[in-house]
Amino acid sequence: MPQADDIRIKDPAPVMRGADDAIELASMTFGFPPTGPKGGPVFNFRSEGRQFGNSKRCLIPASAFFEFTGTKYPKAKHRFTLNGSPFMAVAGLWREAVGNKPPTFTMLTTDPGPDVVPYHNRQVVVLQPENWAAWINLTKPEAELLRPLPAGSLSVETIRPESST
Repeated sequence: MPQADDIRIKDPAPVMRGADDAIELASMTFGFPPTGPKGGPVFNFRSEGRQFGNSKRCLIPASAFFEFTGTKYPKAKHRFTLNGSPFMAVAGLWREAVGNKPPTFTMLTTDPGPDVVPYHNRQVVVLQPENWAAWINLTKPEAELLRPLPAGSLSVETIRPESST
């Protein structure tokens, strides 16, 4: 997989998706296109209260995800990693290419788990490795998959403190 310090909205990034009876790695653009003329790309998609059985599901591999705190720019930047693993997979959705534009993906979010709640009021859905295939194939109930991890699952490191100016 290509290495990147950060994947930003509209950047290409690898995702894992179902292909027949296998999983394939595909490059897609981060963020669904805006739904209206004044909207921005949809890069986080709320999972609660939704059904994804008819959606194109994917896994977004990442070494970490970031949350920001503070009121002054630049805000404090916090890096979250999955304990005991060199990388994680975030539950996502993807859409087919439209015209000459490549396929796109978005990350699913949920209420924050105990490791994230001190930093943000939402979090991306990080799936445990044993649930990766269950998300792609939807072989477990969505409510069981699309929830925060238990306390102590994620480590956090503040990589940029809040600005004091």
